[in-house]
Amino acid sequence: MNPLSLLIAISTSSFGKESSEPVDLLRAAGFTLAFNPHGRKLNKAETVVFAQEADGLIAGTETLDREVLGQLPRLRVISRVGTAVDNVDQVCAAERCILVYNTPDGPTNGVAELALAGLLALLRRVPQADASIRRGEFDKPMGRLLRGKTVAIVGVGRIGKALAKLLQPFAVTILGVDPVHDEEFARQYGVRYVPLEEALPLADVISLNLAGSPKTPLFSSEQLAQMKAGAVLVNVARGGWIDEAALLAALGSGRLGGAYLDVFAVEPYKGPLAAVENVVLTSHIGSYALECRVGMEVEAARKVVEFFQKEKSK
Repeated sequence: MNPLSLLIAISTSSFGKESSEPVDLLRAAGFTLAFNPHGRKLNKAETVVFAQEADGLIAGTETLDREVLGQLPRLRVISRVGTAVDNVDQVCAAERCILVYNTPDGPTNGVAELALAGLLALLRRVPQADASIRRGEFDKPMGRLLRGKTVAIVGVGRIGKALAKLLQPFAVTILGVDPVHDEEFARQYGVRYVPLEEALPLADVISLNLAGSPKTPLFSSEQLAQMKAGAVLVNVARGGWIDEAALLAALGSGRLGGAYLDVFAVEPYKGPLAAVENVVLTSHIGSYALECRVGMEVEAARKVVEFFQKEKSK
């Protein structure tokens, strides 16, 4: 198999911008490369046009369902820059003998650090103080400490565990909500596993660190009503885990103390939460730390190279 005859389509728009290493790796292997011409997430029709002749796809979060994959006749491998592969129809990929890879470890520290950063910014009202100075004022908004609080981590996987480690110096009580109990980790880092319904009224902070995209929200008006009065909600997982209309109502009523959201049901987000003062919003930047991003891109590129090297050796 001649690498020069193979086309690798790269749909993630930021690929290679921070470092040439992943692009250099692919070119050194002899592949022809095609880059996302739109500079944003592709819709289904754009993906089909872009990747129609591709043998490999280095993918972002664009939809790769049966309709799309069925129109990509040459595709042999998908290497996702990121952890979740719920945007890929795994059954269809298997039927078409398309291997699907991801980069599960790459974003872990970046997302965990962002969760902590957003939480601290929310508690200490950093955005409000910053905005005050930019207006030519010098307001001193009163915030709250994280130290000594009870934090519920919903989803104690790679990112949830990384967050638990980052929380250690704050002397917090950590509740873990996850169907899989890693008892050794729990003992080492002081995590107590509890059901969600038990965590809701106890936690001062609830951080969502779940994998995948749900079909229905985990946090609707019912769960939000059960949360401790004044508690704050953090979501760096997927937007669909929270009913945004219900969250808006809970914040408007004063029952919740605030929220930090890096993800939304529909992105780019242009909804009413942007007008709520006690909400900190960021634009899905969990993996957008230089070290994480470059590492993920290099890993995704390497998996494509290794896949075709194995194919050549058969």
